[in-house]
Formats: sequence, structure tokens, C-alpha cells
Amino acid sequence: MTDRPEPWESGSGPVSVGKLHAPATERNRDAIFSVLREELPPSGLVLEVASGSGEHAIHFAAAMPKLAWQPSDPDPAACASIAAWREEAGLANLLPPLRLDAATPWPLTSADALLCINMVHIAPWAATLGLMKGAGQVLPPGGLLYLYGPYLRENVQTAPTNLAFDASLRSRDSQWGLRRAEDVIAVADAEGMRFDRLIEMPANNLSLLFRKGAS
Repeated sequence: MTDRPEPWESGSGPVSVGKLHAPATERNRDAIFSVLREELPPSGLVLEVASGSGEHAIHFAAAMPKLAWQPSDPDPAACASIAAWREEAGLANLLPPLRLDAATPWPLTSADALLCINMVHIAPWAATLGLMKGAGQVLPPGGLLYLYGPYLRENVQTAPTNLAFDASLRSRDSQWGLRRAEDVIAVADAEGMRFDRLIEMPANNLSLLFRKGAS
């Protein structure tokens, strides 16, 4: 079973207007949480870039109530979905969504940690460059940047499902596609984000962990 992002599905329940559903979230959220609970600070503000439907933010904010969660997305439909899910959940530590495009100046100046799930391959490379620049600007020394998704790696055979997914993405938009982990690490390093480690995840995905270097 792959956990690749699929087309949005309409939400259901008491607050369904505006809600979007990403089936991949239910398949990967627990595996991601198993990493985050060991790596995130005990308190502070966590910024999520490219929150999509908002379902990851709901899940993580409920599981880690001592952290304030700031979801964001450049898409108005995604922000409306996040707001709808947030209203239904009623979580005090989940903040209203921000309109944030990773490739343009960010509307906040500080965060204690940053996560970005399944964005790098479904966005122009400029979004990854902006993500690393923004992380370098808003995180404190030692602050975590967590990335999740499928990546290509030198000297590591790519799973057929990832190759097919890469071809599908490029057929939809020539600026999309799976990125080489080594390229992502290089641009992170250029912005003062030091590569910490790589964790193999289910369904041929990876977690890439970075820490902000000392000023």
C-alpha cells in the first residue's frame, strides 16, 4: 500500500463544508508521529509548511498538547479545510492557518521547530529553496526541520512504485518530481541547516532531519 498523496476527497461529519480529506494522512501519520515525538522540543511553536488538508496538524496537535501548532499553506482551499478541521477539533493549541508560500517571504519570524510533509516533490524546486531559506531564518540554533516523503538517493535502488510516481508527477507538471536527497541536503547546508540523519519509513518514504547550526 502506497501513501502517496491522492486527489482531495470531500470531508464528512458535523463540520463538512470546506473540509478536504487526504487518504495518505491516515496511512502515514502514526509512523511520522513516532519520529516527531522523539525529536520535537517539549514545548514551543511548531510551524508546518504545506499543511494541505490540515489532518496532520489535527493529529499531531491532539497528541502533543504542550506544543503550539501553526499550520500553513499557500492554497486558499487548503487553508479553508484546515480552518474547518480546526473548528471541529476544538484544540486550544492549534492556531488558525497562515497563508504561506515557501518560495516567497514568510509571514512569521520565529518558530521552535518546522515540519514539511509531502511537499518537496509536488512543488517547483524554488519551493524547496525557499523552505530551506525560511527554516534558516525562523529556527533557533538546534531547531529541528523535519521533512517526509519519497526521495531518490545515490547508489540506492529506487523502488518501482517511486519511479512510476515520479513519472506521473512530471507528466502533470514539468517542475514537479522526486528530488535527490543529496540535492536537498546541499541546499539545506547552504542555509545553515545541518543534516542530522535519515530514517527509512514505510511505503518507500524517508524522514530527513536537519538542525539549525549555531549562529
